Amino acid sequence: MATQTRSRARRQAGQDWLLACTPNPTTVARDWAAEELSPIRSGEQWRVVEARLLPSIQAMKRIGAERLGPVLADPELETAWWLVPADVGDQLDDVRQLRVMPPGWPLHCPPVLYPVAGRLWLERPDGSGRLTDPIVLGAAFGPGGRLPAEALG
Repeated sequence: MATQTRSRARRQAGQDWLLACTPNPTTVARDWAAEELSPIRSGEQWRVVEARLLPSIQAMKRIGAERLGPVLADPELETAWWLVPADVGDQLDDVRQLRVMPPGWPLHCPPVLYPVAGRLWLERPDGSGRLTDPIVLGAAFGPGGRLPAEALG
């Protein structure tokens, strides 16, 4: 029971963090209460990297849970969106499987606590602000999909 309580608290902290990433948390919360996705624009806190769903799941396994930031998925669209630091720059330009979305791009999010319209968090925000390192992400999607020693820190 204590584990369930901690897990629920972590999910709630992740939802609070996601709400803090938008200038209109009340609007987002209202959308979620109506069981709708809500657009949260990237830019200041994080950027969005888009990838195909199956390769993303494989990359998540390679990266490992302790190094993952939030990953949103839409199985019907076969698409995943990774949250990475806002200063990603050109670090992923050479990784053809990944598409870095521009600042201000709206990511249509469900709440952290439950899926909406088929969209769900494969790796939920946990409230810490942890994001996936773009170098690690690029290595996981790169040739061979292996993380080189320099990507492991």
